Amino acid sequence: MTYTGDVHVGGPTALRVLDDAEIRKVAVGPMDNNAYLVTCRRSGAQLLVDAAADPDRLLALVREGSGSARLDVVVTTHRHADHLGALASVEAVTGAVLAAGADDADAVAAQVDRPVPRRLLHGDTLTVGHLVLEVVGLRGHTPGSVALALREPEHVQAPDAVSHRVHLFTGDSLFPGGVGATGGEPARFAQLLDDVVTRVFDRFDDATWVYPGHGRDTTLGAERPQLAQWRERGW
Repeated sequence: MTYTGDVHVGGPTALRVLDDAEIRKVAVGPMDNNAYLVTCRRSGAQLLVDAAADPDRLLALVREGSGSARLDVVVTTHRHADHLGALASVEAVTGAVLAAGADDADAVAAQVDRPVPRRLLHGDTLTVGHLVLEVVGLRGHTPGSVALALREPEHVQAPDAVSHRVHLFTGDSLFPGGVGATGGEPARFAQLLDDVVTRVFDRFDDATWVYPGHGRDTTLGAERPQLAQWRERGW
């Protein structure tokens, strides 16, 4: 089936099969958080983006990607509690390495009573098997919010593949229709929008697929015409 990214709590996984990677999306918890599993098709290595809630559902998701329930790393996109409610349980069962933005890592560690050994900075890379994901710092929703960018290879054959297309996991920093909440603080909003413009829209093309922390997916092409409106309205 064609991947749409439409999921609901208690519903099935949305699966996207690319040449080098599989991307799985589920919705979990009372705040309808999205969690994403990225699987390297060559090695079986796996990365989970936001162990938000319902550890049993997330562990089932991990097993969908790996019969041995292999999970190499869990990235928490930011410090807010609704994005890490299952983190301690998932780490305890799988032994996955925890990772978060450097400026959010201490807060994440305090909430889950676990150290966060991978403290991510803008421009870092995460290697998951044969996949390489770039860390994009998007400050403003929280000081250490991060996105992850995975680029498809030049030569593709999978039906849903696009040469060089970027898949961007944005947490709560970028959604359809705007950037994430910044507490009504103009300076935080300006910082987040500036980061989103310079580090995302100015670097990646319109085909870039955006996987947000809640709700439906979007593309940069769908959102780009609204950037001036977002700045004018201030949220």
